Order: sequence, then C-alpha cells, then structure tokens
Amino acid sequence: MLVIVGYVVILAALGGGFVGGGGNLGVLFQPFEFIIIMGAAGGAFVCGNSMTVVKSAVKGATATLGGSPYDKAFYLELLLSFNALTSKIRKEGLLSLEDIIDEPQIDTIFLPKVLKDHHLMEFIRDNLRLMLTGVEVMALEELTDQVLDTHHEDGHAPIKAVQGVADGLPAFGIVAAVLGVVHTMESVGIPPAELGKLIAAALVGTFLGILLAYGFVGPVASVMQQRFEASNNAFKCVQKGLLSSAKGLSPTMTVEYMRAMITSDMRPDFFELETQIKASKNK
Repeated sequence: MLVIVGYVVILAALGGGFVGGGGNLGVLFQPFEFIIIMGAAGGAFVCGNSMTVVKSAVKGATATLGGSPYDKAFYLELLLSFNALTSKIRKEGLLSLEDIIDEPQIDTIFLPKVLKDHHLMEFIRDNLRLMLTGVEVMALEELTDQVLDTHHEDGHAPIKAVQGVADGLPAFGIVAAVLGVVHTMESVGIPPAELGKLIAAALVGTFLGILLAYGFVGPVASVMQQRFEASNNAFKCVQKGLLSSAKGLSPTMTVEYMRAMITSDMRPDFFELETQIKASKNK
C-alpha cells in the first residue's frame, strides 16, 4: 500500500511543480517515447533472465503493492504454533506427529497465517519428516543451513532482475531521446514552433527513463529486498524452533529462542505471548 502512496506523491510533486512553473502537462504525454523505453527495457529483462526468474520477479514486484505478510501478527501465530508443536512432542513423543504432518490435521497445530506461507510450511514439513527418522541435531542444523543458503540465492535472483531493469531505464531513455533527435534533424525544414515540439518530445524520453528508474522500478526492487529479508528472517526463526524441538527443549525455551530471532519491530512482547499461550490452552 505504501508503494502506491509513494507513486501518488511522486506524480503529484512532479506534475504540480511542472504546472506551477508554467509548464503544460500535455507536452509530457509522449506515448511512443514510453513504448520505446518500456518495450526495450522489457525485452532486455526477458532475454536476460530465465523464465523462472521472470515469473518470480513479476510476482514479487506486484506483491509489493500490498502489505508484507511478515508482520507482528504472523510472528505471534508462528510462536504459538511452535509452542503447540513442542508441547505435543513433549507429551506424546515425536512419533505422534507422523499422522498429521501430511494430513489436514496439521491445522490443529499451525495457525492460518503460517499455513498460508506454502514455502515455509514445506520447509517445516520436510524437516519434521527428517526428525521422525531420528536424524542427529548437528546433521539437521547443517542441512537446514544449506537449505537457507539456497533459499537466499533463489530469492536474490528476481530482485537483481528488477534492479537490472531500473539500472537500464535511464540508458533506454537516452536511446528514445536520440531517436527523437534523429527525427527532429530530418525535419529541420518545418516551422520553428513545430520543430520545438519535436525537440520537447525527444527530451521527454530522457525524463521518462530517469523517472521510471528512480521513481518507480528502483523503489520496487528495494521493497522486494526488504520483503525477502523478512522472509529469510522467518525461515531462520523456524530453523531455530526446529532445532530447539530436536534438542528436546521445553516449549517455553523453544519459543523464547525463536522470539530472540525476530526483529524488534515485529517481536511480540513476552507478556503478550504468554497471555496468548494461556488463552490457547483454555480453548
């Protein structure tokens, strides 16, 4: 939502300042300049990345228009879920999870916001299966570290692709401007008023390239990076919970280790968490 607000502020500031200085907004409406810039940038984006990265980049970019799923409420549900998980393991043993890991009953342990994150749930399920096989804690830690490293590499690819578009847009704006100058030079015999319009149209190409790069696409790449870091933090939090469960730590210590992994702005308060845990036990 903040991305949309930012876009509105950018357009309002530029349009208001331009009109306030005596400019005519109609001059900035150059659809063919826009087609040249965005078409070239889009073509470079597609030919410079695999289809998997292209799809992930488009999905990640459009997701920035909404809010981040990794908010305080998400982490509260994650901690409550792992409290329920470790409590069940302590009371009924690790093998008690065998019948629910791949079944619909998993929603008796994990809460809706956590279940909604399919990649995170896949990570949880895979490692719970390994725990059921009796894997050693050190081996589990090493394996989860490798999974997180791969997740980190995969997550950065779409961000780099979008940032690459932002980096290239000013150059494509210059290309559009040069084409406009070429058109202007071949029209030197027309009246000065008409020639001025062609020059203005050519300069709009440079303007659009810079604006799109630093005002629209670049910020999206930045938000994608922030969202990815939040996702990465959620995975690390889950890793700590799984390892604590594998070590046989109590539910209280498990959720406290996990809570320590959460950034301060998203970390549930100790008493808030304790109240929610007591409330869940009374249901």
